[in-house]
Amino acid sequence: MLREVTMEDISDGRTYELNDMVKCDTGECKDCHKCCTGMGSSVIIDPFDVWRLKNELKLSFEELLQKKYIELNMVDGLILPNLKMNEKDACSFLDENGRCSIHKARPGICRIFPLGRVYDEKGFKYFVQKGQCLKEKSLAKIKVKKWIDTYELAKNQDYVLKWHMFIRSVGDKMIKLRDSGRGEMLNDMAMYVLNEFFVKNFADEVTDYDVNRIYDTITDRIDAAYENIKTLA
Repeated sequence: MLREVTMEDISDGRTYELNDMVKCDTGECKDCHKCCTGMGSSVIIDPFDVWRLKNELKLSFEELLQKKYIELNMVDGLILPNLKMNEKDACSFLDENGRCSIHKARPGICRIFPLGRVYDEKGFKYFVQKGQCLKEKSLAKIKVKKWIDTYELAKNQDYVLKWHMFIRSVGDKMIKLRDSGRGEMLNDMAMYVLNEFFVKNFADEVTDYDVNRIYDTITDRIDAAYENIKTLA
């Protein structure tokens, strides 16, 4: 989801790379889960997030929807999944003690919080989100790559950028379709992305120990999708 704001609006104006030290360590969020409540549909998950959830919970994409762990919403013209809030307006994965029950498999947006990402033509960097964490004044310094704590970080960074650029490209094509009076194609393109990257299973349902393969599988599918979308547009 693209945010029409300036860096001054949402950060201290600084950006960080993987080896930089940044004040974002929340001290295991003791006695706090505010960032896991009232998020609406804003915690959008990507194909790697879904694969990680499916492996952790041993559920299919359809079962994640049926159990109301996730839901589908329109995001810039696309149909994308997001974490679902429960009847208490809290993340469906919070346990009775207010702790994350899927911490090992938590999505990328949750994993980097209170950091965010800012993209440009060269890639992306991280920034500290201003006014989003209740522990903001007591955050400790930690190296960015240690805070992110994710599998195969170099491949993860390449994948995050590739997925972002793909979604941007599809969004641009959808705008052109709408402006050219071919709006009937918009639903076809949205459904294609949903089915290709979320509904369909990835080959062999790669396990946690084959993270390199799942990154390669998803990025190969992105490359193929660029070509397939040309036939839709």
